[in-house]
Amino acid sequence: MQGKVVVITGGNGTLGSAFARGMAENGATVFILGRDAAKSKKVVDQLKNQGVQIHSLTCDVLNEQAVEHTVETIMEKTGKIDILINAAGGNRTGATVTPEQSFTELSIDQFKQVTDLNLLGTVIPSMAFSKPMIKAGKGCIINISSMAAQLPLTRVVGYSASKAAVDNFTRWMAIEFATKYGEGIRVNAIAPGFFIAEQNKRLLLNDDGSLTARGQTIIDQTPANRFGRPEELMSTLLWLCDDNSSFVNGVVIPVDGGFSAFSGV
Repeated sequence: MQGKVVVITGGNGTLGSAFARGMAENGATVFILGRDAAKSKKVVDQLKNQGVQIHSLTCDVLNEQAVEHTVETIMEKTGKIDILINAAGGNRTGATVTPEQSFTELSIDQFKQVTDLNLLGTVIPSMAFSKPMIKAGKGCIINISSMAAQLPLTRVVGYSASKAAVDNFTRWMAIEFATKYGEGIRVNAIAPGFFIAEQNKRLLLNDDGSLTARGQTIIDQTPANRFGRPEELMSTLLWLCDDNSSFVNGVVIPVDGGFSAFSGV
């Protein structure tokens, strides 16, 4: 990654900040984007205290003008954008269906919010940040999918549907760029298994750190018999972004401790 300029949406989150650290430690100039400036500053300061230098810009990935402005800002600073990692995403309570609820009680408004965040939050930055890549004839886009896209999870209907759309969009965009602009721009995705983050911590762990019933179900379905660690995504991310991976395009790579391979028997 030496000399590469890397942009990470949702870079102040659990996985995004791990990506930022890994990329910077491997020589990249890293910009994290997030809506919460204070949260981004905290990540920047934490990494700086650990000897890792990254940059942050406040940006809502659903605001087209803000994203375009961010592209311009980074281009003015660096003159290029080599890699985009679309790590912004999440879920909403109303876009889930609990065991006590009926599907008919789903909040369409929050379902739309989840779809916007996960799908449009990938599409809009891809549109904007691919412009300098197209002009340069080279670049790499990495989308963040989920096990929920491949094996729809109970309860999280909005999240599962929107992440499945991200998988489809990844493959579509890979073909679109390759056929129109040549082999220089590649688009792939990583599908993480289960990692503890602020958004899902209460669903998977009790206050005392023990597993909830849902957390236990996930561990039982994961041959590795544990949750993943964010840094365990880095080798796959680095491989997909490496220029030596120039023939890898349009794939979704699971990093899941065997979750997607296990039939349960």
